[in-house]
Amino acid sequence: MERTAITGTGLWVPPYAIDNAELVAAHRAAVERWNAEHAEDIAAGRAEARDSSSEAFVVKASGIHRRYVVEKSGVLDPGRLRPHLPLRREDELSVQAEVCVAAAREALARAGRAPGEVDAVLVACSNLQRAYPAVAIEVQQALGASGFAFDLNVACSSATFGLQTAANAIACGHARRALVISPELTSGHNNFALREFHFIFGDACTAMLIEPLADAGPGAFEILSTRLQTRFSNHIRNDFGFLNRCEDGERDPDELLFRQNGRQVFREVCPLVSEQILKHLADEGLEPSAVRRLWLHQANLGMNELIARSVLGREPAAGEAPVILDEFANTSSAGSVIAFHRHRGGLRAGDLGVLCSFGAGYSIGSVLLRQL
Repeated sequence: MERTAITGTGLWVPPYAIDNAELVAAHRAAVERWNAEHAEDIAAGRAEARDSSSEAFVVKASGIHRRYVVEKSGVLDPGRLRPHLPLRREDELSVQAEVCVAAAREALARAGRAPGEVDAVLVACSNLQRAYPAVAIEVQQALGASGFAFDLNVACSSATFGLQTAANAIACGHARRALVISPELTSGHNNFALREFHFIFGDACTAMLIEPLADAGPGAFEILSTRLQTRFSNHIRNDFGFLNRCEDGERDPDELLFRQNGRQVFREVCPLVSEQILKHLADEGLEPSAVRRLWLHQANLGMNELIARSVLGREPAAGEAPVILDEFANTSSAGSVIAFHRHRGGLRAGDLGVLCSFGAGYSIGSVLLRQL
């Protein structure tokens, strides 16, 4: 079996940033409008008044200070609360494919590879803008890659599940070089109207190039092993799908956007993730003290701090469990890869790190990496 490595990473960041003050102001105006429009139902007890957000609430609940979005004016419009995206013709590159190509080209450049050397493209993300043809095949064509391409969705764990899939394809000889790309345009499925959700997500796209270890140079990271786990839960859910139009009955429109029971997710997911990482290390004959870096999913600062403490058995030192969600917010499956992309410096040859994602499903993916 061919051993594999991550030889290059890329990151596309949208041109628009929204800080908490801007987002809270838009949310407050939207709440005032909604409460006024539903005043009669609220007074009669048929509806509950919506609560306004605050900057202090957002930071305390999440550790998020800002986020990037694919389009800003629509998100901050109290009467819209979603991005403006011009409709593209079928002969134009789709929005998701466009950002994929940008991130992929950076990953290829960092690895010193040309697009034509890639023979597998996996687009792994939480939400895809269409059912078919696969966005990955569109990206494959736009790049000039060969071989095969397909889309993959395991919510916030899509990137790590895609990474194992790509590594397995190379190890088994089905591909020579594979791109795993995560175009997380989360502002399209976020509910900016509700206080408990409006601040959570941001947009970004990451790319990782996977190659045989024999082709990797200094600075690459060998993929030593991977672990995947899923357990069904309804505590993080989005019911948007092609069967919605066939359903008899009326859905709450909020069901067709992201929703979660945040406290329950915190209680259930944190121990599952800690246990998986510790067991993964034990299976490889390693102690937690051998880990020099934890690149964790960037969903919530409290979750990351608790998981890092549980794995390391102590408070992490500066830089051991880097955080990027203060700047990017939750970018779903791209979050842990952004942390890896931005914070892999300072390690020496032979140092070990764990790339780990977790989210809806529940799904957990952990990848043990060694600096070359």
